[in-house]
Amino acid sequence: MNPTIALECIDCGRVFVPADERLVCPDHDGVGGILDVQYDQSGAHDAIEAGIGDGIDDLWKYAPLLPTDGHAVDLGAGGTPLLDAPTLSRELGVTVRLKDERGNPTGSIKDRASAVLTSRALAGDESVLTCASTGNAAASLAGYAARTGLDCCIFVPADVPEGKAVQPLVYGADVYAVDGDYDDAFSLCRRVAANREWYDCSAAVNPYAVEGLRTVGHELAEQSRASVPDWIVYPMGNGCGLAATWKGFREFAELGIVEECPRLLGVQAEGATAIHDRFTGEPARADGGETQADSIDVGHPHNAQKACRALEDSGGATVVVSDREILDAERTLGRTEGIYAEPASAATLAGLESAVEAGVVAPGDSATLVVTGTGLKDTASARDLVDGVDHVPDTPAAVPDPE
Repeated sequence: MNPTIALECIDCGRVFVPADERLVCPDHDGVGGILDVQYDQSGAHDAIEAGIGDGIDDLWKYAPLLPTDGHAVDLGAGGTPLLDAPTLSRELGVTVRLKDERGNPTGSIKDRASAVLTSRALAGDESVLTCASTGNAAASLAGYAARTGLDCCIFVPADVPEGKAVQPLVYGADVYAVDGDYDDAFSLCRRVAANREWYDCSAAVNPYAVEGLRTVGHELAEQSRASVPDWIVYPMGNGCGLAATWKGFREFAELGIVEECPRLLGVQAEGATAIHDRFTGEPARADGGETQADSIDVGHPHNAQKACRALEDSGGATVVVSDREILDAERTLGRTEGIYAEPASAATLAGLESAVEAGVVAPGDSATLVVTGTGLKDTASARDLVDGVDHVPDTPAAVPDPE
């Protein structure tokens, strides 16, 4: 079953049929022409409702809502836990829960997108997959390409963390570190893909990446059905993840699976504030992104419009936090809840702290933080947060008691 009926340009409303396999609307230049996948979900309610409450093994539980033409590349993406965070809740005066995406096959939420993208690639008889990425999407697509036996070529910024560069190499992908930032890597990827007819899986342009990511919204709706949070907190780089989460949660409200929707709190780093600036009406930065939270280090986000629409529809808000606040939050997540998150994921906690302090999130509210990726992807950032290893002689008396 393929519920896809059309792809609609979010800029001009022009509609394309899925058989065209078009990724963007040709009537727009630059970052315009992003498409949104439209569905006929009339036959999906009964199938989805029947499985609610039976546990979530992986994202393919929601196959009736996914545009994969019967193909389903299975590597175990999705089915991630929603964890209580009692220590953080006490410290912030807000009921905090954590949607923990670290357990996905390659360690990040991007595996949800890759599962759908590679499934569509198989359905379309594609042979080479490619994407531009700040790191997590690169590793994810490479892992899924290996699973399917497809070739994979990745474009990353020159300063990508070593762990994120090594991972796709282990999966057998060709990795090209492009002189410049993410925008430069994206531009080169687009040109090469067009010239060589590679299947471009970049979340910035491929609308089906959002469709995989939206399953985190489906899962959150099912997992919090009895008590929908007041807020979902999400880090924003390109904007597709936040927009996708809202799309998935809203769909379950429209299907009657949940009775209400949360508000969105989008978090950006001080060095890359384009979506926040657009949403709040602040002057746009002239330069590109620059933040230690590399997964959200995007100066010109292609999905900013989708993200802003989701924020507006949900009655949401945005906050900007410093790298220092992000790294402090990374340490706090580890210290309080045993969660080792990469900096971009920890930005959600920094953002929630800022929103509570500013009165945007009220005392007694509930908030779910989406922890998008594991800290093992970027150990160099964490190394500066902690004291070094204590070296002691081989004698019990030399070992101090915990402080």
